[in-house]
Amino acid sequence: MQNLMIQAIKAKFAALAPLLDERTRRLWAAVEARAIGRGGITCVAEATGLSQTTIRAGFRELDSQSTSDPHKVPHERLRRPGGGRRALVEHDPGLLKALEALVDPVTRGDPMGPLRWTCKSAARLAMALQTQGHAVSERSVNRLLHDLGYSLQSNRKTLEGSHHPDRDAQFQHINQRVQVFQRQRQPVVSVDTKKKELIGQFRNGGQEWAPKGQPEPVEVHDFPDKELGKVIPYGVYDMATNTGWVSVGVDHDTAEFAVETIRRWWYHMGSTVYPRAQRLLITADGGGANGSRNRLWKMELQKLADNIRLRISVCHFPPGTSKWNKIEHRMFCHITENWRGRPLVSREVVVNLIGHTTTRTGLEIHSELNENSYPTGREVTEQQMESLAIKRDKFHGEWNYTLVPRS
Repeated sequence: MQNLMIQAIKAKFAALAPLLDERTRRLWAAVEARAIGRGGITCVAEATGLSQTTIRAGFRELDSQSTSDPHKVPHERLRRPGGGRRALVEHDPGLLKALEALVDPVTRGDPMGPLRWTCKSAARLAMALQTQGHAVSERSVNRLLHDLGYSLQSNRKTLEGSHHPDRDAQFQHINQRVQVFQRQRQPVVSVDTKKKELIGQFRNGGQEWAPKGQPEPVEVHDFPDKELGKVIPYGVYDMATNTGWVSVGVDHDTAEFAVETIRRWWYHMGSTVYPRAQRLLITADGGGANGSRNRLWKMELQKLADNIRLRISVCHFPPGTSKWNKIEHRMFCHITENWRGRPLVSREVVVNLIGHTTTRTGLEIHSELNENSYPTGREVTEQQMESLAIKRDKFHGEWNYTLVPRS
């Protein structure tokens, strides 16, 4: 019975809420609670989300109104001048800056857009801020994050496998390295392989405008075409210039293919933008063609360093954190959005759609087809590994290392 009552109040409140201001909302809630009788305040509070203190304040206003002149019109102001608690940021001007400093190195989502999310909980952030001398609660941190453009995400985007104990420390390390390189005007790129795509008249997720009743016909079953097969887009994203390069491969997603893409980016784009570059920083996932344990990846990078005469530093993201990679949410997501609802009927269509992907923030992408063969199963011997001019960082040298050009 009580549940039915709460549902009824909830329905009425949902219909009236847009028409009520702060004062009439608490008065209406008080009237409903008084009509229920015993337990009315609890029921109304649960149904409306208003606090019991607010509803009791409505009771007092009703009682005072009944004892006063019934013809007296209530004052229009809802609060007295200067009423209400001062904002936290007014008491503590450095609070927002301190909060941003805590979450920025481990922020996911597009920092240039309205949607961002962080891997740190509000409770941990509140504790960290308190140790810095800021009087703030977990609830206030939640509100401040919302004001800064952060939002809670579903578990599909936040649960990413095992949690390495040095995950946050690695994020801080990557952030510091990126800032140092960018201050010195040295190139910093984010690299990764985009999802493989079937080529042919196959369904592609999303919707696209078309004449009513005339949807694009596609195959019922997604069986790969024997001649066209799949394509493998591998991308290089320049964080400073908001530009990217994508090689569309047709063979295998190997470390050799990945480094060849970086090589083409450098000769066609990077060397022009950074003519005085001496070093290159690459941020990459911990697995796949550019994985931290991939010997071929390191050997091919050594060849590239020898060829372009740059010290190539690599910082890998810790296990299970691929969504933090900048290329994912600054370039790949826009490519997917650009070809939504369109069958990728040929390799040329894929290259064209990638190359015509733009955003309001000025993203520019160059794309080309790479029809070279990249066989799998290439082994790198211990002797070849010992010949590499590789310098490992003191902090997690398996994730952070530099390949020096060999003379």
